[in-house]
Amino acid sequence: MKAEISEKSLLQGLARNDKKAIETIYKDNYNLVQALVINNSGTADDAKDIFQEAMIVLYEKVQSGSFELNCQIKTFVYSVSRRLWLKRLMQQNRFSISDGHEDSISIDDEIEEHEKRNTEFVMMERAMNGLGEPCKSLLEAFYLQKRTMQEIA
Repeated sequence: MKAEISEKSLLQGLARNDKKAIETIYKDNYNLVQALVINNSGTADDAKDIFQEAMIVLYEKVQSGSFELNCQIKTFVYSVSRRLWLKRLMQQNRFSISDGHEDSISIDDEIEEHEKRNTEFVMMERAMNGLGEPCKSLLEAFYLQKRTMQEIA
């Protein structure tokens, strides 16, 4: 219940252009979008662009006044970012869907899958935060930034 109140207050803050709410949404969601883009043939700059576009979509929806969020903000931002990234990949001919059924995936299935991944990311984040600094930096450099061992050394 408390998370639900927090989500509503974040959306209300976003509607009021509250800097603290925007920063919180950014902090809570950017790493998830960055991992999505980087793990799917993208760069850190691509992730920034996609996240910004997803934030604009969320902002415009909240500003409409009739928007009712039926999932977590993370789920919404991730889903929008995923669709934006797939669209960009298709435009760049780096991703193709051969059967033409790209829109037939159930949103409920997608949200359920995202919730599962979100839980896994939370567990991973807790584990990463429990590590000491040299270990944490090494793992982030190798797995998130995709740097080679030679570059890290």
